Amino acid sequence: MTIGIVGLGAVGARLSRHLGSDLLLHDIREDQSIALAARLGVDSVDLASIASRADLVVLATAPPQLEVAAMMLAAGVGVVTTSDDPDDCAALLSLDVDARRHEATIIVGATMAPGLSGLLAASLATRLDMVDEVHVAAHGTGGPDCARQHHLALRGMADGWHDGEWIRRPAGSGRELCWFPEPIGGRDSYRAAMADPLLLHRARPDLQRISARMSATRRDRLTARLPMLSPPHREGGIGALRVEVRGARGGAREAVIAGVAERAASVAAAVAAAVATAIADGWWRPEHGAVVLGQADCPTERLLAEITRRGLRLQEYVGAEHFA
Repeated sequence: MTIGIVGLGAVGARLSRHLGSDLLLHDIREDQSIALAARLGVDSVDLASIASRADLVVLATAPPQLEVAAMMLAAGVGVVTTSDDPDDCAALLSLDVDARRHEATIIVGATMAPGLSGLLAASLATRLDMVDEVHVAAHGTGGPDCARQHHLALRGMADGWHDGEWIRRPAGSGRELCWFPEPIGGRDSYRAAMADPLLLHRARPDLQRISARMSATRRDRLTARLPMLSPPHREGGIGALRVEVRGARGGAREAVIAGVAERAASVAAAVAAAVATAIADGWWRPEHGAVVLGQADCPTERLLAEITRRGLRLQEYVGAEHFA
């Protein structure tokens, strides 16, 4: 299967090294695309060539990814998206009808959060007899586009699912101390405009409560409503993800927690690569239409195994602020 990668920043460049040699690369920075393609021994092409030659395309660009996704679906090409913008993810889900009409599949949100968050939530849910809550927290950023999205997520309104209805609260409110895997540890985290509640609700509409938070400093919160004061770093430091699933087991109320601590771009690339590999190798044949990670027919455990095979160490919370 020929796989196209659109966007060769911090995530896309890593992704290209995960996926072997049958690749088509594209980036708006043509010189960067040509240079990386030459190093990998693959082709650097335009979008039209990807639409006509690829069987599957991974979008690793900054949001919005809607326009390119629609173009690829219209050509009958399967799409894996890495957008973490809630409005963009909602728009990508709306391509469900188009994807079905063109007998194609679009995987929405194959990154750290959303993406790995959905897989961890689905895996942890199997530990309990009944599940009614999922709470996600994220720390850190990947490349510049991720840093800009982090900045935007702390302003405006944050969506959450609460007792059967959507609620909107100011982003940057609701401080909670969340413990992430080391070396991150405890960080103050706040409501944020993240795509996880939307996609988790699509995967598990039976949940009663879903929330998403992002770690932030006082400066992050104070400057969120201003333009970014300095250009974002080319690559962020160590990021982290924490997923908490609450429910009941054996008649008692329980919570199970898992997460990861790694460079956010590395996590995103590993998740997108695992999904693309699963489809390319034929061991996951998702139905036509819009699909999210962690839904009932998703091969959750095999995808998590593929992600860990690519170098990520998933950790489970064992108490007293420790992951193992």
